[in-house]
Amino acid sequence: MKINGKKKDILSRTYLVYIFLCVFSLAIFYKMCIIQFKEGAMWKAKAEAFNTQVHEIEAVRGNIFDINGNLLATSLPYYEIAVDINAPSIDKKLFEEKIDSLGFMLADLFKDKTAKQYTKLLRKARKSGDRYVVLKRNVPYKDLQTLKTFPIFKKGKRGGLVTLQTNKRERPFKMLAARTIGMSRAGVKPVGLEGAYDTLLMGISGQRLMQKIAGGVWRPINDENEVEPKDGSDLFTTLDINIQDVAENALLKTLMKNNASHGCAILMEVKTGEIKAIANLTRNGKDTSTYNYSENLNYAIGYATEPGSTFKLASYLAAMDDFDVSLEEKIKVGNGEVTYYNKTIKDSHTPESPVLTVQRAFETSSNSAIAILIQKYYSKNPQKYVDKLKSFHLNEKLGLSIPGEANPLIKETKSKDWSGITLPQMSYGYESLITPLQTLTLYNAIANDGRMVKPRFEKEIQRNGKTVKTFTTEVIAEQIVKKETLRKAKQMLEGVVQNGTGKGLNITAFKVGGKTGTAQIAKTGFKKGSGKTAYGDVGNRDYQASFVGYFPADKPLYTCIVIINSPSNGIYYGGLVAGPVFKEIAEKVYSSSVDFLEPINNKQNLLTKAPGSIKSQNDEMVIASKALKLPVKLNVSENSYVSRNQTDSIRISLQTNNLESQLKKGIVPNLNGLSAKDALFLLENSGFHVKLYGIGSVKKQSIEAGQKFNKGDKITLILS
Repeated sequence: MKINGKKKDILSRTYLVYIFLCVFSLAIFYKMCIIQFKEGAMWKAKAEAFNTQVHEIEAVRGNIFDINGNLLATSLPYYEIAVDINAPSIDKKLFEEKIDSLGFMLADLFKDKTAKQYTKLLRKARKSGDRYVVLKRNVPYKDLQTLKTFPIFKKGKRGGLVTLQTNKRERPFKMLAARTIGMSRAGVKPVGLEGAYDTLLMGISGQRLMQKIAGGVWRPINDENEVEPKDGSDLFTTLDINIQDVAENALLKTLMKNNASHGCAILMEVKTGEIKAIANLTRNGKDTSTYNYSENLNYAIGYATEPGSTFKLASYLAAMDDFDVSLEEKIKVGNGEVTYYNKTIKDSHTPESPVLTVQRAFETSSNSAIAILIQKYYSKNPQKYVDKLKSFHLNEKLGLSIPGEANPLIKETKSKDWSGITLPQMSYGYESLITPLQTLTLYNAIANDGRMVKPRFEKEIQRNGKTVKTFTTEVIAEQIVKKETLRKAKQMLEGVVQNGTGKGLNITAFKVGGKTGTAQIAKTGFKKGSGKTAYGDVGNRDYQASFVGYFPADKPLYTCIVIINSPSNGIYYGGLVAGPVFKEIAEKVYSSSVDFLEPINNKQNLLTKAPGSIKSQNDEMVIASKALKLPVKLNVSENSYVSRNQTDSIRISLQTNNLESQLKKGIVPNLNGLSAKDALFLLENSGFHVKLYGIGSVKKQSIEAGQKFNKGDKITLILS
């Protein structure tokens, strides 16, 4: 009985487990049906969502041009090349016939694998059913066009070729104005003009649906983008790459000659404020024996330093404008030393006389003279001097479009570090900070008859070849000083070059007005661009040589500033170090610019009398002559090919260098310059099959002149 009871108990438990398993299996089956038939679409969509994504397609960034249309920055297309070797259009026969040839051509083009390795890679992908095999990344456009001619790939989209485009920013002129143009790279904030106009240049991105496949690789699902990107706008700058080349090379030669740390040069158009050239060169590495310079930092805009003697112009302008100081006013300079409290101000050379006129003091760049003059007129009210400097806008940023402009510093009398020596120190360019471009802007205002204009790098913005925005001259101040003050300032500036510290800059072809500068820059306690400065002893200082001026002096068209920092060959005066750079730039710009030339027909019309007749050898001249109602005299030699068409009794003749004679001898003549119509007539009459590409006259021919030919030969002509 006990045994039967136990048996029943075991059977009951077995049935219970069996029933549970059946119910569980039914539940699983039910859930499978629900997932498969009812929720299948939903789960499939979710799965695809994990494996498909919309990827952003970068738009082609707009180009940056110089004022003459030369390309300064552009985006070059590069491609990721992949292949779907299992595309339905690539059947087994095509694959087997062409795979070896394709492998050989891929190896020859990319040169990173052998033909055997490429063939093996493609066969493996074919066997495994792989639909996306990356062959090469960063392939240039030219190589892509070559790829499209390869076996299998030349079937186009049906040939399994898959491409993904990326764009790489390039500067065709490399280092020229590199820091001003700037650079745009993924993940890095653009600088220079690239940064200033980033939004306009970048365009609008497109979209492309991509699918994630084995190995974490994303491949496009469709042949075309879902949303096409819109290319960026083009920026035309005021820079002239030819002048930029002159400025950069002149600066480089002087930096190397003087083994200087760095330097900059800027050329600006007087009336408009357009920057024609801006060069910034820095020596690479700390080794002073190396002459490797590059455009790393924009010193012209981003670094404010003590300007030194070039600042004296601002001090003299202030005194002459506020107190009508005469150029003949005498200043007692003694031996060139003057002491205020614990500070002795010295001239770089002993004065030629213990008494100097204002004119002569400026010409010889006397530190003591300007300190005495400013102390004389402003010691009782130094704020008036500060306010006058501020009226020249030296305390303000210029508000340039290019980011990174340094903060200038003109001390206030209420500032904590104003002392009894600050006024005389400021008078000759110390205890103040301004950028080279700010100094140039002040001098440009003098050349521009007192009108101060804002420096400008932009000319216009174009989109699809059409101008959408034009930049015009922005005036900072209509008149910074009185007309009489301007006259005196120009006389002083021209005197510097004729009789003073800039005498070596005398140029035969034209006169120059300008000022030399030599500043001692503190090595310690001064951070460039920080707005702070320190005044240590001379032993802790480097030198900064500069020259700033305008040319030609009688009718200024350009202003230019050159600054050379830390020359280390023992010469550091502005006239000797920076002056030659200014001179070379001025001479080359003058010699190559039509702006400096007087019109040869200034007092007469260009064409006062029609010619008796015009000699003609081509259709174009005859057509032009007819339109102008001028008689035509034909220039026909015995060996000329002459068209028999006559219009208004004018015979049209074309000199052909005895072409018919050469063709009759079975020799291909030189067809260069011949019109398409006449070349076609001559060649087809001689039995050629002719193909023409382009319009105009013959530029190239597929069979070189002098070669033998047979009737029925094919010849291709490229027209201009």
